[in-house]
Amino acid sequence: MSRNELITLLNETVANHHIDQALALLKGVPSADLAELLQQMTPSYAAYLLEHLPQRAYIFAEFPAKQQMLIAQEMPRQVLAKIVSEMPSDDRADLFKRLDPSEQETLLPALAQAEREDIRRLADYVEGTAGAIMSSDYVTLKPEFTVAQAIEALRKDAPDAETIYQAYIIDEQRHLIGVVSLRELVLAQPETRVAQLMVRDVISARVDDDQDHIAKIMARYDLLALPIVDVQQALVGIITYDDAMDVASEEATEDFLKVGAVNATTKLSIKSAPILQLYQKRVFWLVFLVFGSLLSGIGIAHYEDVIAQHLVLVFFLPLLVGSGGNAGSQSSTLMVRALATGDVQFRDWFYLLGRESLVALCLGGTMAIAVSLLGYVRGDALVALVLAFSMVGIVLMGCLIGMSLPFILNRFGFDPASASAPLVTSICDAMGVLIYLFIASMILF
Repeated sequence: MSRNELITLLNETVANHHIDQALALLKGVPSADLAELLQQMTPSYAAYLLEHLPQRAYIFAEFPAKQQMLIAQEMPRQVLAKIVSEMPSDDRADLFKRLDPSEQETLLPALAQAEREDIRRLADYVEGTAGAIMSSDYVTLKPEFTVAQAIEALRKDAPDAETIYQAYIIDEQRHLIGVVSLRELVLAQPETRVAQLMVRDVISARVDDDQDHIAKIMARYDLLALPIVDVQQALVGIITYDDAMDVASEEATEDFLKVGAVNATTKLSIKSAPILQLYQKRVFWLVFLVFGSLLSGIGIAHYEDVIAQHLVLVFFLPLLVGSGGNAGSQSSTLMVRALATGDVQFRDWFYLLGRESLVALCLGGTMAIAVSLLGYVRGDALVALVLAFSMVGIVLMGCLIGMSLPFILNRFGFDPASASAPLVTSICDAMGVLIYLFIASMILF
């Protein structure tokens, strides 16, 4: 049965209230695929079907934020409250923050007191920090537990925990003092104390750390989960690898949009975003770069006498200017990635400046040979000389600008991805015109 046929059949069964038949059709389908299927249905049908699915909380958590809101509006308050209470704590808090204040006040009384307090606590953390993405569903053990007691505790907590592969050891004040893996517990003797097995040097993060920093820590140390502590070093939550992957994906998308000079303050889908939103996210940089490009026109106007007497220079102008922008974009892309992965630091700037200069001279020299031959054919030996020197100078300038701009932005606390390809290209275009025509005026006059 094709996907479209399945959706059609589901719509028919739900419309006729044949819920058992609908559930039979969806038996064995993974939660992520179920979420995708339900998105193809009307919100009212999807809400009705979701109410009866056994894994409804996990399916609901898979929905995009917009779809969650549409389906939530179609559900009775008590049904929504049950689904919310079954959701992982971090997903539950995210949904709560998306609701209007009136909807929040309607939902909260239907939840248990512990869930209300947990939602309020997680929802108070600033967006973009570890606290905003952490989960409060984790397993803790006491250092005096035996392995047998620890495994029994894990068995009790497993249904509600995000992960049981790592258990965190805390003292009476909830200070994080160690971590032990499920593997270590399974392999140890039942009478062994947890304190003998736990690792005391725990890799952790602060609740106010940036979420991008969290993703980098987890990738660096290959962690399944990262414990999060407050200023008193008390354990307040964990961040699992799947949440870290979501953060990494969001950061990569944001950087990718910035490289294209697109405002990336919110998620943007070229397929579903409103036309006005697409316009608003792109217009600022394009207008800014239009005025930036006027520098090229000013340079041309300044050297109009040179151009008037040597019209052949115009033929090579796009070629030379484009080469500088291309070289700068390459350098900028490499440097933004290196900064994002932590491969280089600001202290490496001067060392990299020297390396990039050598690379740029080699690139510019190779390109100069090719373009000077063409210049000799179209003009004469002096024109070929102008083109050769200009190509080397423009490529060198483009590479150094492309490499340095991300460093400078990063040094002053700005996102280096803002050194986007269009921005670097516009700067290199203007500088390329000035370099080319300056060299031409020096050699030809």
